[in-house]
Amino acid sequence: MLIRKATQEDHDAVWDIIRQVIAKGDTYVFAPNSHKEKMLNYWCAPNKHTYVAVVDEKVAGTFVIADNFPDLGAHVANAGYMTLPGMTGKGLGTAMGKFSLEEAKKLGYKAMQFNLVVKSNERAVKLWQKLGFQIIGEIPKAFQHQTDGLTNAYIMWQAL
Repeated sequence: MLIRKATQEDHDAVWDIIRQVIAKGDTYVFAPNSHKEKMLNYWCAPNKHTYVAVVDEKVAGTFVIADNFPDLGAHVANAGYMTLPGMTGKGLGTAMGKFSLEEAKKLGYKAMQFNLVVKSNERAVKLWQKLGFQIIGEIPKAFQHQTDGLTNAYIMWQAL
C-alpha cells in the first residue's frame, strides 16, 4: 500500500469513493445525492491536505487533514477518511489513520479532533479508540441517519 498526496488525476477515483460512501447516508453528513463538483470542491479544497491510499495501483481510500478551527485554534487538526466499499476490514483505515496522525504532527498540529463521529458507526469508533482517540463528548441527535433516524454522535480527540 502506498499513501501519498492526491493529485488532480486522482479526482475521479476520489469521487467514486466519496459517492459510494455517502450513498447510504449512515456515516457522513453529506446528502447521499450530493454531486461530484460539490464534493470534490469540499474534499480537495485549497485549505485541506488531501491524500489517497493506493492498493494494487488502484485508489482504495482517501483522507483529508485541515485546521479544525481558524486562527487561534488552528493548531488543532480535523480529518475525514473514506475507504472504497469492498476494501473495508483490510487494514486500510488503520494505515490511513496512523499515517494521518504522523502527517498532522509534521504539519505542525498539536492535536486532532473529530467533531462528529456517528455513534452507530462502531467500526470507526473502535478504530479511532485503538489509535488513541478519546471520546470527549456526545452530541444528542446530531446526525440524521438514513435508516435509524436521529442518532447521537461523538466528539473524539487526541493530543499529537
